[in-house]
This record gives sequence, structure tokens and C-alpha cells, in this order.
Amino acid sequence: MREIGIGIVGGGYMGKAHSVAMAAVGAVFNTALRPRLEMICATSDASAERYRAAFGFARATADWRALVADPRVEAIVIASPQETHRAIAEAAFSANKPVFCEKPLGANLDDSRAMVAAAQASGCVNMVGFNYIRTPASQYARALVQRGEIGDVIWFRGEHSEDFDADATKPATWRNFGAANGTMGDLAPHMINAALALIGPIARLSADIATVHSTRPGSEGGVLNDDIGQFMCRFANGAMGHLSFSRVALGRKMGYAYEITGTNGAIRFDQEDQNALWLYRADDAPGQRGFRKILTGPDHPDYLEFCQGAGHGTGYQDQIIIEARDFLRAIETNQSIWPSFADGMEVNRIIEAAHASARSGKWIDL
Repeated sequence: MREIGIGIVGGGYMGKAHSVAMAAVGAVFNTALRPRLEMICATSDASAERYRAAFGFARATADWRALVADPRVEAIVIASPQETHRAIAEAAFSANKPVFCEKPLGANLDDSRAMVAAAQASGCVNMVGFNYIRTPASQYARALVQRGEIGDVIWFRGEHSEDFDADATKPATWRNFGAANGTMGDLAPHMINAALALIGPIARLSADIATVHSTRPGSEGGVLNDDIGQFMCRFANGAMGHLSFSRVALGRKMGYAYEITGTNGAIRFDQEDQNALWLYRADDAPGQRGFRKILTGPDHPDYLEFCQGAGHGTGYQDQIIIEARDFLRAIETNQSIWPSFADGMEVNRIIEAAHASARSGKWIDL
């Protein structure tokens, strides 16, 4: 095994998650590459130093350019706001360094296209952070679908619903300004990525998008991005689908949930109960037909490394550790692992098509 110097841009919510993951991944998965927490970047020297001390990095900086250029930083994790992703990734690829970028890939489709072009020109390993699809339960669901165990898929329903902005009296934050920070830019990418992973490419869609709370305290000029959205779609394999997204869904805290209906069975999953998968098999005996609850355990993907007991469960941070393992494996083999930047760009492309459909009121072919 050998060490690899990790630089992380951003020390907040996701910056902490990736810092913890890089510190733990070698012990959990016995990776050939062992991360060395080399440098962390934040918006000020004081906050960067605070994160350095808290997370165990060797050094801190308020200048992401210095982090990217530093020779002891060998791989870069981008965990900063969407509008910063493109510039950091392009600089990292120019320095011939692998990049892991949090979702969404770019603040818009133009950014994503430029980032994919930079990745391809450099030949560097690249990966986008869609952590929820990496739970043992969702990995198992994906395998069931791919093996044809529920027959041909005919229907998919997916949602990503939360209620963190349901209170209209809550003061405006950065989330209430800019298209990239609305529900379609923030929550929708996760479930769109899930649909692509579980079912396949989307061929056409018809969308409706709305702002529910158009004014908030501190929002001069009003809230300018979306609270809720949905679209019907037809997948390239012929399956029909419906995806919905909301940040004002009262009672939903992590409502990343999906249902998949096939010709010989069905699957249900809800991230709020992330260690269980519900499976229906049409060929069960007549008196035994019904959804059965499968508790994840050592027989499911990426579970055993965390816990030897079935039903004990994995958590949110474990998903990020699995991502870290995959990113290190990609660097070790010099081969990008799904989802690559190109996969992240496809999510941006679908979001842009949804906005276009909502504006025109028409179906959009992809």
C-alpha cells in the first residue's frame, strides 16, 4: 500500500463528510491507497484552520488555487458550492490530478460540458458524488433489476422530498437564490441519478416546476428559484416513469424513495429506512404473495466491511466511505468508476430539459 495526499475544497457539511471518509476508508476496506489528509481549503484562513484542526489535515488554506497546485496534494475532492466546481476541476485537470466532485457536477449544463471536456482532455480519473445510490439496499436493488429477477421493468416512481424549507416564515438563505440552489438543482439530481442507475437512459419527459413560497423574510425581490418539481418520462427501454422533488414536503426528512414495477415482481425502497428493501415476487405461492421486508446484512454489497451482523445497519457516513473506496480504486487502476463526470453531465442535461419543458408546457425529447 502507499499513501496519497488528499486535498479537500470546502469544510462544511460535505467537506466534513469527505474528510471523515478519507480518514476511515483504509481501515474499513483495507485499500491499496491510503489517504493522507494533506490540505483543506475554506473561505477564510480562520475557518480553514478550524477545519484543519478538527478533521486532522496537515495544512490549511483559504486559496483553492494553492491547494490544487500543491505537489503534496495528489487527488482533489470538491465539496464547495456548485458555482465553484468548474474552475476548480479545470485547474485540477490542468495539473493532471484526479478529481472527485460533489453533485451536481456543474451549476448548469454548460459548466458540466466544460468539465467533461477538461476531464477527457486530461485523461485523469473523475467521479461525481451521488452517495445515496450506494447504500447496500440500493446496490442490491440495482443487481435484482439487472439480473431480471422482477422481469422487464414497466414502471418507475421516484421522489426526493424533504421539508427543510416548508416554513414560509423562515428567513431566506443561499438556497433560495439561483437556479442551481433550487429543488431541481439541489435535490432532483440524486433521484435522477437513481433512475438512470436503476432503469437506464431517459428518452423523453414532460415537467412542471413551481415556487411555493415566493417571499421570505430577507428575500428582497422574492424567492427566485423552485420549491417543487415533477416530471413524467419514458425511458429508452420503454418503461414509464414519474419523478418528483420537493423541499416543502412536510414530514419528509430524507424522502429519497422509489418503486420499481416489473412484469414478474416489484421493489420498494425509502432512504428513511435505508437498511431495508421491500421485494414482491409474482411467482410466490398464491397464499404467500406480498411485499417481503429484506433487512440488509453481510450478504449484500459493501455491508460486511462495516458490520458482521445482519440488520444492524449502515448509515449516511458509510455511503461516503464507500464513495471514497471507489475513488481510490479508480485512481489505483487509472480507470474512472461510475458515476463519472459524463454521468454527472447527463443528470444536468435532464434537469435542463425539465426546465425547458416546464417553460414550454411540451414534451422534450432527449
